[in-house]
Amino acid sequence: MSDSPAAEAAKLSGEVPAVEDKPRKNRFDRSIVEGPLSRAVWRLAWPTMLTNIFGGLQGIVDHAMVGNVVGFRGNAAIGVSWQIFLVVVVFISSIFTGMSILVARFAGAGEEDKVDRTVYQAFLTAIFITLGLIAPIGYFASPLLLDLVNATPEVQQEALPYLRIMFLFSTGMMMFFMLSGALRSAGDAKTPMVLGIAMTVMNLFFNIILIGGVGPIPSFGTMGAAMGTCIASGIVGIYAIVSLWNGRWVVSIRQKSGNYAPDWKVIRKLFNFGLPAGIQGIAMNIGGVFLLAFVGSLAESAAAQAAYAVSYTQLFSLITWTSVGLMGAAAAVAGQNLGADQPERAVAGVRTASRFGLIGAAFVGIFFMFFPQQLLAIFGMTEPVVVGIGVQLLRVLSISGLFVTVALTYTGGLQGTGDTKSPLYISIISQIVIPLGICFVMQQTAGLEPIHIWLAILAGHATRAGLSVFKFNQGKWRHIKVDIETTVG
Repeated sequence: MSDSPAAEAAKLSGEVPAVEDKPRKNRFDRSIVEGPLSRAVWRLAWPTMLTNIFGGLQGIVDHAMVGNVVGFRGNAAIGVSWQIFLVVVVFISSIFTGMSILVARFAGAGEEDKVDRTVYQAFLTAIFITLGLIAPIGYFASPLLLDLVNATPEVQQEALPYLRIMFLFSTGMMMFFMLSGALRSAGDAKTPMVLGIAMTVMNLFFNIILIGGVGPIPSFGTMGAAMGTCIASGIVGIYAIVSLWNGRWVVSIRQKSGNYAPDWKVIRKLFNFGLPAGIQGIAMNIGGVFLLAFVGSLAESAAAQAAYAVSYTQLFSLITWTSVGLMGAAAAVAGQNLGADQPERAVAGVRTASRFGLIGAAFVGIFFMFFPQQLLAIFGMTEPVVVGIGVQLLRVLSISGLFVTVALTYTGGLQGTGDTKSPLYISIISQIVIPLGICFVMQQTAGLEPIHIWLAILAGHATRAGLSVFKFNQGKWRHIKVDIETTVG
């Protein structure tokens, strides 16, 4: 095997290549762009899926503990609070979507300095938005937001302190999301898995103490769930910042150029690519908020909101969170292979991720279809009205999950290659226009019932899957250019 051009030049000039340069050639995992595709997708997907399953289980435990300590109104409070808080999470995550697109392209092309510059600018932007905007605005707007979702006074009493704590102390969680996206896009999904599991274990530990109370520590009920989440994520967030600075991982926030000022050109790129994804997420969650308003308008609103919170927000996460892991894998594989000028391999990678998702969704769907009462009982949901509504919803979701996993993996393919606008338009149609339109028509004509809302959710998911596959197969993403200016150290 011949030496590299740099090594040949060194021989001719009589110089000896620096030994420290050699390991840097292997900084990124080249199997994503060179090895077997199924193995590459799975290597990226399974750690994220496992992390998300643990995270989902932690949420399930939270709901189960709150349901048994506070009652189903506590479940409803967490459900409506998370629906509101997710709007914020998704907006800030849009920055990380833009970051992930750039990181995947640069990692695929082997441009290490550009990877680190992108991650550092995403870090600066997220810190400013989280502490300077989201925390103060969210704290004071929380009562108005809870009114918007038609939460009953009893539910609002439980939800308000929970929501305010989440707004004020979400920085650690955002740091974890940033780190996970950066590392996964660069080819390392195992480090976020280890940190995610550690965060979940700590969260469970703190929640056991804070929700129910232990010894001299009183029971904080629903508020204790928020306290445990913020403490655990804060610890992980601090560790992540220190590790990113010390260069322990495949990405770093330390800059070779020594310039740590905001780079507005890079930040603009983050928003150019990420903002459509953020608007998409906000639109979807606003759609979810209005859907909750329809749920709140039902005759048995508190029971329906509790069933929705447990069945859709928690149990359905067993499908959505694993699919989100595959979505991240599809995005990284597609982005890196496009950066390595291998578009056909990007297509094959997304299709592989979709097949994995269908297998997982079908497996979980079996439990939703045939064992719904047993699943609801875990959360202390034994009231006949709540159980009846929850069983109905879970059985619809057993089918809906198949569409969701396809939609998410193909969305990952589109976003990973830089097409963040198509998923935005698709989400507006499928997650807002169709489900809310169905609910509105039924409310104005036959009278809105829970089953109408659940079928509207199913129709939206099916539409999103079909449109996502169609748009990806069009292949316009092949021509999207991604780059930032090179700096001189």
